[in-house]
Amino acid sequence: MNEEQVWLDQARRGDKTAFGKIIEAYQRPVYNLAYRMLRNSGEAEEAAQEAFIRAYTRLDSYNPNHKFSTWLLSITSNYCIDLIRKRRAILLSIDEPLPPHPSLMSERSSGPEPQMVQSEQEELVQTLLAELAPEYRQAVVLRYWYELSYDEIAEMMDTTVSAIKSRLFRARKQLAEVGIAAGLHPEAESAAIS
Repeated sequence: MNEEQVWLDQARRGDKTAFGKIIEAYQRPVYNLAYRMLRNSGEAEEAAQEAFIRAYTRLDSYNPNHKFSTWLLSITSNYCIDLIRKRRAILLSIDEPLPPHPSLMSERSSGPEPQMVQSEQEELVQTLLAELAPEYRQAVVLRYWYELSYDEIAEMMDTTVSAIKSRLFRARKQLAEVGIAAGLHPEAESAAIS
């Protein structure tokens, strides 16, 4: 029986000193994984601490027939993925005005007239989005602002890819109808969100 296995057996019986030795042995790989995923040293440190806490509280579920390092890094990875999802959800709050669409950002021109036109376009996009039901608006924002795949959007919204495609189709149709009712050409609306 190797030293790591002895520490694990002792930690499973409640020996915190033994688990401290495990932390010392794995703190670098756990931190490195968290840092690679989160790209922020402070968040990576917190994620590493949380991963060790979760590992300690779940030691009974660890299967000794598998490598401990794989199990521990899996806990770290899953925790980081949860943080990333939460971060995205906060960044993608659909009740706040969105930043200008990236295609509008690249068209920035100097002078009062082009800036006024761009400002009007940004306002138009915000107005059109406000007309959408929240689930349609969220799907549009995730797809066209943040360029997430259908799979990523479905996972974030806890639904299926076909439901996302359907929501986007209905959202585009509704945006076109609202744009036509407002006297806009459909091409102008689709250019604003494409």
